[in-house]
Amino acid sequence: MPSIRRLSLVVACVVALDQVTKSMIVSSLSDGRVVHLLWTLQLSLGYNSGVAFSQGQGLGPVVGIVAIVAIVLLFRSMMRATSALAAWGLCLITAGAVGNVCDRVFRGRGWLHGRVVDFIDLQWFPAFNVADAAITIGAALLILAMFSEYRSSREIEAS
Repeated sequence: MPSIRRLSLVVACVVALDQVTKSMIVSSLSDGRVVHLLWTLQLSLGYNSGVAFSQGQGLGPVVGIVAIVAIVLLFRSMMRATSALAAWGLCLITAGAVGNVCDRVFRGRGWLHGRVVDFIDLQWFPAFNVADAAITIGAALLILAMFSEYRSSREIEAS
């Protein structure tokens, strides 16, 4: 099992990477410029005041409060995880949630009125950011951990 210190360090690194990349994109692409990278992958600045896939626009303060509560619960779950895979999954989900809450707190006029910065644009999928990617990867790890635990419990029952 990874230590809480190591998990917390990964959370801090992911949040730092998320915030640095968002700041770089805001400062370099705020003029509306788009940077084409590869095939359909491009960097383009966008803002989201709602939840996933730009749903619930204008609910920023409510989303922010729910996210803060979720971060506390995720962190507690991360500390109590029963497998390393689950701990790493919860770690990445926590990091992503913190990164996006930072936008809501610090990138707006008033507490929790900020918008999340999105910039990774595949053109066939909603734009996202490093925090969103961490949440997605963390969720995949958590699902793998659940399947692994289920398989282990089935093997124990069979023997």
